[in-house]
Amino acid sequence: MKKIGLAAQIFIGLALGIIIGAIFYGNPAVETYFKPAGDLFIRLIKMIVVPIVISTLIVGVAGVGDMKKLGKLGGKSILYFEIVTTIAIIVGLLTANLIKPGAGVDMTHLAKTDIHKYVETSDKVGHNFIDTIVNIVPTNIIQSLAAGDMLAIIFFAVMFGLGLAAIGEKGKPVIHFFEGVADAMFWVTNKIMNFAPIGVFALIGVTVSKFGLASLIPLGKLVLSVYGAMLFFIFVVFGIIAKMCGTSIITLIKILKSELLLAYSTASSESVLPKIMEKMEKFGCPKSITSFVIPTGYSFNLDGSTLYQALAAIFIAQMYGIHLPISTQITLLLVLMVSSKGIAGVPGVSFVVLLATLGSVNIPIEGLAFIAGIDRLLDMARTVVNVLGNSLAAVVMSKWEGQYDKAKGKQYAAEVAQPALQQQEMAS
Repeated sequence: MKKIGLAAQIFIGLALGIIIGAIFYGNPAVETYFKPAGDLFIRLIKMIVVPIVISTLIVGVAGVGDMKKLGKLGGKSILYFEIVTTIAIIVGLLTANLIKPGAGVDMTHLAKTDIHKYVETSDKVGHNFIDTIVNIVPTNIIQSLAAGDMLAIIFFAVMFGLGLAAIGEKGKPVIHFFEGVADAMFWVTNKIMNFAPIGVFALIGVTVSKFGLASLIPLGKLVLSVYGAMLFFIFVVFGIIAKMCGTSIITLIKILKSELLLAYSTASSESVLPKIMEKMEKFGCPKSITSFVIPTGYSFNLDGSTLYQALAAIFIAQMYGIHLPISTQITLLLVLMVSSKGIAGVPGVSFVVLLATLGSVNIPIEGLAFIAGIDRLLDMARTVVNVLGNSLAAVVMSKWEGQYDKAKGKQYAAEVAQPALQQQEMAS
């Protein structure tokens, strides 16, 4: 298997999982025996995310060492995130209005899924923009670390890194400590990734065995609309942004092919966070920018999620025969711009945001029960867009700050494109 690349191994695991899940559709034994392997892989990933984020961010911020520079980077990042996510919402709305995936859907032939847990989560979150701002500041950083509260962790790491930079020589031993932590955790990441094909096989096998391929037929138009909109967003919107930065979205996809395939298979952005930070640094983005922009983007730059939320909201309205005028759709856009920020760590985040959004424009939240059964398949697509969007954001910010190493990026892209040649050169 070592002779086969990781991307190929993950693809094989994905294909075998789909086949096994389809063959044993409805058989509870699949979940009984496969789910532990999938859960174990996800837990291994979650184990390393927080140590990597906090260590790399502290080192990166200490390297910048200037609150004005960091504030400037943060302001530019938030501005970019807001612009791109707004475009994503507009693409979702336009897709739903042009294709009308919810028109003519017979709800009597659709299976309803229990969404009670999402309603409970939405009630607990009580999410609004002011709450998001307040909750960025942790009252207990140990509690935030244990809960994986990424915004609070980022805030603490930024302040701690600035403090280390401010005390000069006294802070250098602590910076070296966190450099060692980051290097060690990246080593652990590479070892964990060896289990990725097994984790993908188990996770996708359980998913397919649960919902089955036949369940896609009644909602096939929605699935095709979501995937079509995601592809358009990647190759047109991201393609234009990448071109403006002097690179290509195809190049970025080739570099991140293993991570994108893993993100798609697991429907988890966290599963690839360490690797995309590592790869974007090799692609010419400085550590100080990569370590700040990518983790922050995981909370503020959810392009795939916001595109899906806009499309799904209109789909449900169409399914119930509710006409939404332009004014109402603008309200929907504004609500999504705010409500989609800052709760990326909440389980079923897209459903939680949709629950908060649908009520504001008088769309029945019960409609979510009809699409909950296939949400995993849709989640896989939006996760890929989220991951690719945050990787591209690192390039954009590096370019904007005048720190993108284009020569280094081209060299790394060439190495990725010609691995066999590199191996021959190393052997000689």
